[in-house]
Amino acid sequence: METALYLLPVTLGDTPVEQVLPAYNKEIILGIKHFIVEDVRSARRFLKKVEASINIDELTFYPLNKHTSPDDLSGYLKPLQEGHSMGVISEAGCPAVADPGADVVAMAQRKNLKVVPLVGPSSIILSVMGSGFNGQSFAFHGYLPIEAADRIKRLKELEGRIYSENQTQLFIETPYRNNKMMEDIVKTCRPQTKLCIAANITCEGEYIHTKTIREWKGHLPDLTKVPCIFLIYK
Repeated sequence: METALYLLPVTLGDTPVEQVLPAYNKEIILGIKHFIVEDVRSARRFLKKVEASINIDELTFYPLNKHTSPDDLSGYLKPLQEGHSMGVISEAGCPAVADPGADVVAMAQRKNLKVVPLVGPSSIILSVMGSGFNGQSFAFHGYLPIEAADRIKRLKELEGRIYSENQTQLFIETPYRNNKMMEDIVKTCRPQTKLCIAANITCEGEYIHTKTIREWKGHLPDLTKVPCIFLIYK
């Protein structure tokens, strides 16, 4: 196993590991003792899911989230510089994509350390695949503004890019506000604009449906507290 910073995808929910991750990922994980993680508890659960016999107490975890100071972050790659492979684990999906793991990857690149991204589920890519929208040009915007007026303005801007740039637009919302987001999209966007709602991707109850705004009106699903991604296109 080559010494590197391995970017380790995580399941998007309770999906069995073998359904969405290659066996090779497990081999790599078993060879790593140092993990940079978004959340220590969820990382521990994921590793036990990959291999129940893993001795968690033998592993070292370095938390990387909004509370991590630059001083702490600067020392996280010391084991890698000393010749020990390290892994980066997000709470769900692929690390460093809409994820704080990007900061440590950037640091590894600056230090000319080897970075190896492994194969795994990405809700962004999977939702584009399932939407029927333009997969040649798309943009992910993360969370839209919380304030109603600002969010409506942003939705109109993104819808404008659909028609001016022929580009698929993707965004997410905090799960408990999904229903409000859908209502705002339906109220704001043009009747002919298409909306794809992709929820519980790769998990039980997976829901990926594309309809025009006109077709969605009066028929929106209840997606309270459900992991979801929204896509709009013409």
